[in-house]
Amino acid sequence: MDGASALTLTLAFVAVACVPALIAALFCADEIIDRVVCGWTDWRDRRREQRTIARLDRAIEADALTRDIDLTEFDRDGRRPLQQVAADLRRLGGHRMAATGRSVVWHGAVIEAYDERLRDACRALGRTEHLGELTGVDREIERLRVEGELHAAGLTLPAARPEQRLRHR
Repeated sequence: MDGASALTLTLAFVAVACVPALIAALFCADEIIDRVVCGWTDWRDRRREQRTIARLDRAIEADALTRDIDLTEFDRDGRRPLQQVAADLRRLGGHRMAATGRSVVWHGAVIEAYDERLRDACRALGRTEHLGELTGVDREIERLRVEGELHAAGLTLPAARPEQRLRHR
């Protein structure tokens, strides 16, 4: 047997051994193509989402929102979680709005508790407030300013008008 016939015989054995794999590939071609296309589509969608998130980060300057926040304040022992402070603010804000028919003492206690939670939220988010130093109309104006600061920092507070609050029930 010469070298050419040995090579031909080897190629024939390889071809016969590959026939089942080729038949399987023909029967499963649609599934193989589907997996490749789905993988490509998933990769393209992930890439598109990453680009969109990057564009949004640049548009709203996400780092600028958190630059002034003191992260060590979040690690302090005895600190109430910001989510709990926000929930308290929403609850007390609702009580503050619906104070009709309540005593003046009750309403004053609700306002004082609301202001204390505003101070807690300002400390947690690194915002300045002067609620403890002011009285009367000046304190109400400062309360509105602080609510605006907290809203700008991403903390959603109750609506300023009672009729707006009732629509969301």
